[in-house]
Amino acid sequence: MTKPRVLILHATGTNRDREALQACELAGGQAEIVHVNQLRDRSRSLRDYQMLVLPGGFSYGDDLGAGKLWAIDLGHALREGIEPFIETGKPVIGICNGFQALVKSGLLPGALPGADGAGSKVHATLTRNASNRFECRWVWLEPDPGSPCVFTAGSTARIYCPVAHGEGRFVPRDEGVLRVLQDHKMIVVRYAAQDGGPLTYPDNPNGSVADIAGICNASGTVFGLMPHPEDHVFPEQHPRWTRGEGGNLGLELFRNGIRFAGQC
Repeated sequence: MTKPRVLILHATGTNRDREALQACELAGGQAEIVHVNQLRDRSRSLRDYQMLVLPGGFSYGDDLGAGKLWAIDLGHALREGIEPFIETGKPVIGICNGFQALVKSGLLPGALPGADGAGSKVHATLTRNASNRFECRWVWLEPDPGSPCVFTAGSTARIYCPVAHGEGRFVPRDEGVLRVLQDHKMIVVRYAAQDGGPLTYPDNPNGSVADIAGICNASGTVFGLMPHPEDHVFPEQHPRWTRGEGGNLGLELFRNGIRFAGQC
């Protein structure tokens, strides 16, 4: 069978594209790193791919805020390609800086169920960590088995992977947005304590509202998260592998995405 083609979108300053490519190929996809300018000049077209990945890094140096300039790319220069890609149900995953760009462009969570379509398309933001410092550490993620997200379909196992960001605190625009995200299971993964008990810092490393680590759109095809599952796809990447610890890889997220992309 033909492997689903995956576009890893690169902008100046992104630096996790190679890790994302490796994760997608391990998961069974045929991945290619494509610069945003290649979409602008039409030497590459999103129509030729079945899955889109926005990797982590510091796009455009985060000069106007984390992911903001990349969000402008998505909402304007690349809009004609991105919106049909999403509308046709092809899977999209944004990681860290990619998550920030999706949220700040309004592509995630996208149109909210029950909303009348009026007002701002941007329903949330990712802002400075509550600790007011860059957080680089490993965290536990708890998936919601009831979420429509295609990247976690059928997954109940926790994921253990690193975070590395200064502006990762997820804040919904208001309580109404938070309720919609909760009621429609659009909160895909939450930060969790290793022992399953109440969270304290640094279990939730950035102070995100409701311990939100990642969300999806209403249909479950667009998914964004702050932690880096692509950085734990081999057992040897576990920080205590030499002490006999392991498991809880992030690879399953990519396998699910590739599997779904194969149907698109």
